[in-house]
Amino acid sequence: MNTMKKFLMKKEIVFLISFAIIFFLLHSTPSMALRTHVFIMGYPKAALTSEVVDDVYHNEEYKEKFAELNAKAYTLTKPPIEKATQGELSNFLVRKFGFFYLVEYLGNT
Repeated sequence: MNTMKKFLMKKEIVFLISFAIIFFLLHSTPSMALRTHVFIMGYPKAALTSEVVDDVYHNEEYKEKFAELNAKAYTLTKPPIEKATQGELSNFLVRKFGFFYLVEYLGNT
């Protein structure tokens, strides 16, 4: 029984390490983090086919605020269309935390 417990514990450790590595790889660059976020939102086609470009308007307009947040705005060239409102999901804020990036929807304004 003791060896079975060790085997299961090793399996859990390998799973957790694998999950952490995949998470960090998918969030290691702003572009990858944004594509991962859009994919998880339920728009895999947009995540894989759209280009990620700097959102010049938001980056200039909120330059000081984004500097405080350690963030930058990005736009998708072929944004997904939200099913409920039929609005484009084109602008996203990408924040850097240490050596990985997290994304949140910024809006269309």
